[in-house]
Amino acid sequence: MIIGQIMSKTLLQGKMKKALAGILLMFSAAAGAQDIGFSQFYANPLYLNPGFAGSAIAPRISLTYRAQWPGLVSAFTTVSASYDQYVDELHGGIGAIVMTDRQGDHGALSTNMLGLMYAFRFQLSRDIFISAGLQASLVNNALNWSNYLRFPDQIDQELGFSYATGATPPSNLSRWSADFNAGVLVSGSQWYAGLSASHLTQPNQAFYSEDRVPMKITVHGGGFLNVSEESRRQSSLGLGTPVVSPNLVYQYQGGFHYFNYGLYLDWMPFLVGVWFRHGTHNADAFIFQVGVQQDYFKVGYSYDVTVSKLANSTAGAHELTVGIMLPVPEHKKKVKAIRCPSF
Repeated sequence: MIIGQIMSKTLLQGKMKKALAGILLMFSAAAGAQDIGFSQFYANPLYLNPGFAGSAIAPRISLTYRAQWPGLVSAFTTVSASYDQYVDELHGGIGAIVMTDRQGDHGALSTNMLGLMYAFRFQLSRDIFISAGLQASLVNNALNWSNYLRFPDQIDQELGFSYATGATPPSNLSRWSADFNAGVLVSGSQWYAGLSASHLTQPNQAFYSEDRVPMKITVHGGGFLNVSEESRRQSSLGLGTPVVSPNLVYQYQGGFHYFNYGLYLDWMPFLVGVWFRHGTHNADAFIFQVGVQQDYFKVGYSYDVTVSKLANSTAGAHELTVGIMLPVPEHKKKVKAIRCPSF
């Protein structure tokens, strides 16, 4: 009996600590106003840089689902969907992106965003193209106070969360704000590079007092190295020419630096990749990716292996992406697509 009580109490304390850790992580993330980070950067191109709008020329649909830190009560669950295409009459691409993010138990803190963008493209030389994009977004932040938020003053050491909290809810549980991003993309025949700036007006998304979202700067680039000089490998499997693509994505926001180093092996129709991510003070995660792409359809999966001090409690992160490329209209085939990785 005593052993059972001790085990039950230990289990309860473990759950309470896990819940508290999740609460603290959720509110620290909200207070720091850090952006959502995806692991398959190029599978969600409009989120990476609005300069990618219309870069594929063909109408393109991109879908992303990410479950970050599922081992915590306050896990981050994010769903993103985007559409873009090139428009001859506008000499550039148009795009739209919608995204919803849930943090905490049953989405205690939620963020929803709708963004529209336009990217003007021009040719600098025979092989070099520049695409400059601007995005305008409407963002909603909502707090589910009554049903799913838990606070330390509610905890009984024996019974767990059993008391009423003395915390006072904010006067407004839902906030709307406008946001603006800008970006430029430069590409050659075997390389690409981009620069984007998010939250140009640094909107206020706090519930209690003014707390503006810090501007985020993203620099990304990479290239393509053909492993074989053949245009098509003679294989019964019909595999294309293997291509190695080294990549770098650097981001800065709110005093924090994030470095992402990656390498892809694209051997049509298969792709595998590995990335390493570290922040200002410590290593964060290894990212392993696999993908399949055939004709106008592709699907990718990645898993973040956490290597920081949170490794034993977060359970990493899962990310699933789907891409659909619609046929290019005849009169647009003269425009060259900007080459970049699939995932």
